[in-house]
Amino acid sequence: MLRAEADSHSSGPIAWLPTLLAKGARPLQPQHLRRRPRAAQPVRLHLIVLDVSGSMRQRGRLALAKGHAMLLIQEAARSGDDVGLLCFGGQGVDLLLPPGRARSAGSARVARVGGGGGTPLTQALAQAEGLLRRAARGNGAGESWLWLLTDGRTLEQPAQPTVPQHVVIVDFDERSRPIGRCASWAARWGAEHRFASQPCAACPTTP
Repeated sequence: MLRAEADSHSSGPIAWLPTLLAKGARPLQPQHLRRRPRAAQPVRLHLIVLDVSGSMRQRGRLALAKGHAMLLIQEAARSGDDVGLLCFGGQGVDLLLPPGRARSAGSARVARVGGGGGTPLTQALAQAEGLLRRAARGNGAGESWLWLLTDGRTLEQPAQPTVPQHVVIVDFDERSRPIGRCASWAARWGAEHRFASQPCAACPTTP
């Protein structure tokens, strides 16, 4: 019974010396237990970089990508992680959600995002790197994940992101004759490449 009650109130490993001092000469009771606090787990940051260019408006790609971004935000909120969201398209790069603790309500802002115009991918990734670098200074040893949601339909050849520990490219160029740029970037960067139709494509946990 003592073990069961102690486990039900567990917050960390038992600190035996303080426990014995609290117990004294009495029989050990649950209220005597003293515990060492568990080491805080570093918070992960998931930075979503969402392509809202003109090509993403074709074939329902943008709606699908927005759905993925919303799911990422909701999953990060359930995991207690941080999240940020950059959109890039004809209006330039827009920081829709500054990096911070994920809230499910943040996904509602994604639903209102429009699209069109060019694809300033290099600019978006440069801004993402800056955000991740600043976040890392105040986030201890927390992991950073960069999620690039795009169809890859641009002539830009962006450099490999160097700040995030994990880079995932979710590819929305699924058709009979895809151009394959997302897969090419992933191979060059050492990043993970997923098609949008793959199961768990928007899961923020480590595969």
